[in-house]
Amino acid sequence: MKKIISVVGARPNFMKVAPIHFEFAKHKDIVNHLICHTGQHYDQNMSNVFFEELELPKPDFHLGVGSGSHAQQTAAIMVEFEKVLNREMPDLIIVVGDVNSTIACSLVARKMKIPVAHVEAGLRSFDRDMPEEINRILTDAISDYLFVSEPSGMENLKREGISDDRKYLVGNVMIDSLIRNLPKIENSSILKRFNITREQYILATLHRPINVDNKTSLTEILEILNKHAQNHKIIFPVHPRTKANFKNFDLEKIISQNLIVCDPIGYIDFISLIKNAALIITDSGGIQEESTFLKVQCLTLRENTERPITIELGTNHLIGTNIENIDRAISSVLNSQQIKEGTIPPLWDGKAAERICNKLIENI
Repeated sequence: MKKIISVVGARPNFMKVAPIHFEFAKHKDIVNHLICHTGQHYDQNMSNVFFEELELPKPDFHLGVGSGSHAQQTAAIMVEFEKVLNREMPDLIIVVGDVNSTIACSLVARKMKIPVAHVEAGLRSFDRDMPEEINRILTDAISDYLFVSEPSGMENLKREGISDDRKYLVGNVMIDSLIRNLPKIENSSILKRFNITREQYILATLHRPINVDNKTSLTEILEILNKHAQNHKIIFPVHPRTKANFKNFDLEKIISQNLIVCDPIGYIDFISLIKNAALIITDSGGIQEESTFLKVQCLTLRENTERPITIELGTNHLIGTNIENIDRAISSVLNSQQIKEGTIPPLWDGKAAERICNKLIENI
């Protein structure tokens, strides 16, 4: 019996580990799959909601690390995760994505000579000012198995000298979760709760420092959202970082009535909001992929993306952070002047976790 520990730390990780857990459950005779929640995400209520909605079992280990600076958080995870590994001595650990938990747990395992598998390997924004980019590069450099969601990732890893026998193009596990949960998503009542109509509203999410940590940029974005909210209601689930800056910059008073600012939303309801929106405005990573699969127009307010396939094949528009370009792009999509038909990328078929688990079972 092989023991494998998968690490989750922040909300995007849950959707990536869930399909892997369900796939390993088909091989209980040879794999004991355990889940370690580092507690990196500090909103425990939302963490619990995601576990329940995705039907994940209660984590086998909870490190309870919480928030802090990058150094504090990474160090605390390493200290606590080392205790778990010393006690459990697994045959492999799986890390996903690009959060601090990803690099912290990879480092601990690698130094203890425990093999590491990185799911969602190879993605690159080529912007080293992003903490996530540093986490991606370093995790890939020390991982034994690199599972890649799109062809650009394979090219990036090749350029970095990663040998072919370590990297595998398997598809996108986030899409596995989306496909598995489509029946629940179809039954969501979130549109009724917000009193909105399919394809008659905009969904917005913003949390990157370049957009929300500067008073001028955040004010300009809110003013543009207010302008377009005159014709389309805008649902804006607010990240804790963004919410704090609304208060710090005294911007709560300028939010218009049709710009509906709310707390973060659970997975099922949030995907329903993506699926039924006329347009998505975001600086997130995963939302670019989910909107591409669901063929919903997405404007990404960043200068770069680590998910270029969403632009090349999907419905994602990379428009930068210039406020005039943002305003123009919103109008163009809403007026049907700039619409991408989009196709679903290869291997985004709901079977990425199956490919990952089969490869690991073969090799460990």
